[in-house]
Amino acid sequence: MRRTTRAAAATAALATVLAVSACGQSSQPAGGAAAGKAGAPTGSVQAGATDTQAFNDADVTFATQMIPHHASAIQMADMALSQTSNAEVKRLATSIKDAQSPEIETMSAWLKGWGKPVPAMTGQDMGSMGSMASGSMSSQEMAALGKAGGGAFDTLWLESMIKHHRSAVTMAQTELASGRSAEAKQLAQQIVDSQSKEITEMTSLLATLKK
Repeated sequence: MRRTTRAAAATAALATVLAVSACGQSSQPAGGAAAGKAGAPTGSVQAGATDTQAFNDADVTFATQMIPHHASAIQMADMALSQTSNAEVKRLATSIKDAQSPEIETMSAWLKGWGKPVPAMTGQDMGSMGSMASGSMSSQEMAALGKAGGGAFDTLWLESMIKHHRSAVTMAQTELASGRSAEAKQLAQQIVDSQSKEITEMTSLLATLKK
């Protein structure tokens, strides 16, 4: 009986130790998993993010104004591709169109994700949006460009696109100073860099044409 009692007591004690040990082991992964989640990065800005902390009014204004501004530049680029025989002007027009078309798609996705309206600018609207995006050509200026040809077109196109680019750079600099969205500010810096470079190229080409 004593042996049986001792054996039972030993078995019970061993079971208790094993249970406590098991609890301790099982609690560690749970704590580790929780710690892993807590340490995971949060609040990252994604295109179309709806977190109110991911963007501010400056970001919305930047995208809302830059979309039609880009659309105007693309319209001007299309005019150059169909009206000029100057290889350098064609190259610049192609570069502008290739860069700004996907940027319009990106900014449109942001506005949709932020629950904001996406501006729809087509055809005739392009020349009448000066109040939305300074530097854009008026309807009259766009019509004059459409009627120009040869060297006169190249000169007018370059002058107009330089003005257009300068306004885009100004808008992008405002976004860099006042925006919150990391992606919007990244695009703004990209616009400043690329369009400043193109302004230099167009200014040099314009000087050559005017000699």
